[in-house]
Amino acid sequence: MTQEKKTHSRVAVDGVLLVDKPEGFSSTQALGKAKWLLNAEKAGHTGTLDPFATGLLPLCFGEATKFSRFLLDAKKSYRATLRLGQTSSTGDTEGILSAPVAVDVDANKLAKLLPQFIGAQTQIPPMTSALKRDGVPLYKLARQGLEVEREARAITIYDIAVASLNANVLVLDVTVSKGTYVRVLAEDIGRALGCGAYLTGLRRTGTGGMHIEQAHTLAQLEALSAQERIALLQPAESLVADLTRLSISHDAARSLKQGQMPRIEWPLTTPAAINTEYSVFDTDARFIGVAVVALIDGNAATLQSVRMMAGG
Repeated sequence: MTQEKKTHSRVAVDGVLLVDKPEGFSSTQALGKAKWLLNAEKAGHTGTLDPFATGLLPLCFGEATKFSRFLLDAKKSYRATLRLGQTSSTGDTEGILSAPVAVDVDANKLAKLLPQFIGAQTQIPPMTSALKRDGVPLYKLARQGLEVEREARAITIYDIAVASLNANVLVLDVTVSKGTYVRVLAEDIGRALGCGAYLTGLRRTGTGGMHIEQAHTLAQLEALSAQERIALLQPAESLVADLTRLSISHDAARSLKQGQMPRIEWPLTTPAAINTEYSVFDTDARFIGVAVVALIDGNAATLQSVRMMAGG
């Protein structure tokens, strides 16, 4: 009876909640708190933020969890605060700091240097990351004083802009690809400046078309009523906003959701559209799911489902 009562206490909640994660909370802790506040049955996040970091953490509930990977792959924007003139063994405030050195950095020097970091490149993940080696997170090995070889990963730095420079505190706004460690970028910038640097603050400000201004803190959510919290949920299709949108008939939508491969009139002519993922809506603008174009034949195309919303 106790287990049955616990099961029925949860409700089906669908949508995306934008949380402003506080420092010191893991993404899993923030998810657990939000899930409790919404009394939700099913929930997941769209990629972790370090406990050290704050800011935008989109949380998915119910049907929206099917599409969380599209935010995992999205560009991410951060405001990073760097302390110049010292380095840290962890790249942030939790590590052992080096002795301070003189800092000779101005706006002109930054204007010449920072563009060199923009573009496709490789980056070696830090030992303080959550990546695993033989099932053990690297940060746990680092706590034991161990360091293992890490494979460099392909990343892209899309933009770096100076928000402020005050003595030895440099604040940058950066936009990066998935898999990028901003603490490593900060260390690389400090090395190039000749004085060293480490992160004293990291705040995610945007991802996949979502912005920190839309997010609510856990304390703000706690102060709301249950209905007010539900009203903050964004629809599942907000997770696939970067995909090209297709509108198909109700009959084609029904076939697609039943696992069939309907033929539709094709509005695009480029063969490159084959195997590309699209967000699919019916003629009533109702989100159906994500599908790929499996075949283009003249003015018609065949769709194949990737992930579909439940229901008729």
